[in-house]
Amino acid sequence: MASELFFRGQETHHIINAYTPKPRKPWQNVIRPVHYMLKEKRLVFLFAGIAIASLIFAMLPSSRAPSGQGSYSYINNAIYDSHLPSESTHSHSIARAHRIIYQNRAGLGSLHSGGKIPLGLQRKGLRILVTGGAGFVGSHLVDRLIARGDSVIVVDNFFTGRKENVMHHFGNPRFELIRHDVVEPLLVEVDQIYHLACPASPVHYKHNPVKTIKTNVVGTLNMLGLAKRVGARFLLTSTSEVYGDPLQHPQKETYWGNVNPIGVRSCYDEGKRTAETLTMDYHRGAGVEVRIARIFNTYGPRMCIDDGRVVSNFVAQALRKEPLTVYGDGKQTRSFQFVSDLVEGLMRLMEGEHVGPFNLGNPGEFTMLELAGVVQETIDPNAQIEFRPNTADDPHKRKPDISKAKELLGWEPKVPLRKGLPLMVQDFRQRIFGDHKEDSSSVSSP
Repeated sequence: MASELFFRGQETHHIINAYTPKPRKPWQNVIRPVHYMLKEKRLVFLFAGIAIASLIFAMLPSSRAPSGQGSYSYINNAIYDSHLPSESTHSHSIARAHRIIYQNRAGLGSLHSGGKIPLGLQRKGLRILVTGGAGFVGSHLVDRLIARGDSVIVVDNFFTGRKENVMHHFGNPRFELIRHDVVEPLLVEVDQIYHLACPASPVHYKHNPVKTIKTNVVGTLNMLGLAKRVGARFLLTSTSEVYGDPLQHPQKETYWGNVNPIGVRSCYDEGKRTAETLTMDYHRGAGVEVRIARIFNTYGPRMCIDDGRVVSNFVAQALRKEPLTVYGDGKQTRSFQFVSDLVEGLMRLMEGEHVGPFNLGNPGEFTMLELAGVVQETIDPNAQIEFRPNTADDPHKRKPDISKAKELLGWEPKVPLRKGLPLMVQDFRQRIFGDHKEDSSSVSSP
């Protein structure tokens, strides 16, 4: 039997820990913070601090939207209130209430709630692409979007657009300008796309009709493809020309039109009709969020001086002391909306929940002779009128039915022709005489 030797000091001793902590009770995790808050009235001081901070925010003056957006800041804010007619009827009250709600929700800066919004609750600016953003309508839209606090990317090939229209935004970190033709693909990350790129006056779209229809079809395809890839909402600016020479008067959105598919204006008319088709196909087939606006005759500052449209023609001719050229018998009718009204309608349509199409125009109807009379009153009562043969496929009547826009968008034009035309005349006078100082003396002489 084997023996085991144990030496003194080598015996194994089990060391017992003298301190064993009690297990933590789960309810102590709740009791301790509550006890801490109640001790020395800390909870009372916390609520008192919240009340004082809320009072300070309520008493501080409200922050205003950025100003100084170029020479036409009245477009962004003042024009909507300075030229509003009296709104006594119930429908006008509803429209104004809708406009106030929309402007406060979108953060347009023209109306204020009476107090500063805490920084964490301020409206987050969107990243918006505007094709044709250096053009007449596009540049005014860019002004409004920048003033609202959004970041804007302007894409323009400068065929009819002008850098001067957006130069006042150079240096603004929320503004980018890209010289690009929309018939070529473009990759940018944006939240919304306003697709305005296309020559809109007969002089320009007839200059290269193949290019015009490519812009309407291929350019719209590219922008719809971009909207699909990045998940952006897409707004197409179509035209009243989709109605052609209408047999319905005034024209509703349900009217399919009376268009010559092989005429000299077809590159524009049918191009826009195809663009609407593509837009709806992307909406139904690919789930792209789309909006369609059918724009009627629009006038205002920054229009091309010699673009062949009747308002710009009359104003430029009257300033230059030339006869006002009236084509045909002058009994054709048109409806003229000021550019600020159109921009308001486009933004409401984009921010709304309705696809469209929507007529955006002024239902006030003028014959060409009546328009010539208003121009004479505004610029030169002695201006002569010269009649010339009418152009091909010129519509005889054009007047929008805007009841759909009134009901669903709460929108209607506010600036009458006699209020908006002087603002356009002021801009044209500066550009004509400023750009041709050597001819100013001869032009201004009777």
